[in-house]
Amino acid sequence: MFGATGSTSIDEISIALGTGHVPGILAFMAIALMIVGLGFKVASAPFHVWTPDVYEGAPAPIVALMSTGPKAAAFAVMLRVLFATTSTGWYPLIWISAALSMTIGNFGALIQNNVKRMLAYSSIAHAGYLLVAFAAQNDLGMAAAMFYTASYAAMNVGAFAVISHIGSTGERYVTVDDYSGLGRRSPLLAFTLTVFLLSLIGIPATAGFLGKYYVFTAAISGHAGSLIWLVIIGVVNSAVASYYYLRLIVVMYMREPVIAEAPAPATPAMKLALLATAIATIYLGVIPGKVIDYATLGALDLKPRMQSAEKASSEYQNATASPVNHLSK
Repeated sequence: MFGATGSTSIDEISIALGTGHVPGILAFMAIALMIVGLGFKVASAPFHVWTPDVYEGAPAPIVALMSTGPKAAAFAVMLRVLFATTSTGWYPLIWISAALSMTIGNFGALIQNNVKRMLAYSSIAHAGYLLVAFAAQNDLGMAAAMFYTASYAAMNVGAFAVISHIGSTGERYVTVDDYSGLGRRSPLLAFTLTVFLLSLIGIPATAGFLGKYYVFTAAISGHAGSLIWLVIIGVVNSAVASYYYLRLIVVMYMREPVIAEAPAPATPAMKLALLATAIATIYLGVIPGKVIDYATLGALDLKPRMQSAEKASSEYQNATASPVNHLSK
């Protein structure tokens, strides 16, 4: 991008791209490569292949951190980079990545028996839902992306906290069958995990429901033609996702225990973590006003930068236009 525009400043790059006086192929390659790098960080398709193996092999607490903190930071960078330019050349790439992420993530999760691997494919799908908000290219889309990131962090950290505790030393119990009868063996853990799974599905009164609602609403109010199909893909994938989340809930409450002993009692720190994430998941699903207001303020804070870049690009084009061009206008 520096080779194309002569700068590493996001605002100056935006102005340069807006003027059109940059090598088109070089600029397009730069945007594509940045999307590849950021897509790898957020585990969106087709840059997702590393995710299931890493999630399965890493300790659950590390996965909880890796699937929320760095991913949220990468989405923040993506939001800042993509929305700082008046160019929309990245739109088809985001559209395709969103559709692939939702589809590959959800259908991949259907056949998993390892809970951590299942949630790895789930995280790919949720990256796709987030990219739908990016594809909307409007203020509501920016706010929806921020809100969805907060919602996903709460429910995913909570889910992995439960998985970490149930897995015990060395994470011996990580298959779906290991959760059989958990509702009787440990009602507290089963209940909290159910809350997080229902939120990941997008059941009303949870953070996941409003997160998807805002994302899909932003998309529908954006580019009505092409994004309607992306929303349809998202809704269908949400229905597909309900199968593997509900499957785990059914196993916890409707199957005989495979493991006789109950999980070790939760420590005070674990109880605090579960309580905090469960409250956040319900709070964002019932009283989201404060958080969505902060997200909207963040979107409005970014918008003046976009407008100033667009204005500077317009002034530059007017200043460099020939009298003939002025006359034709």
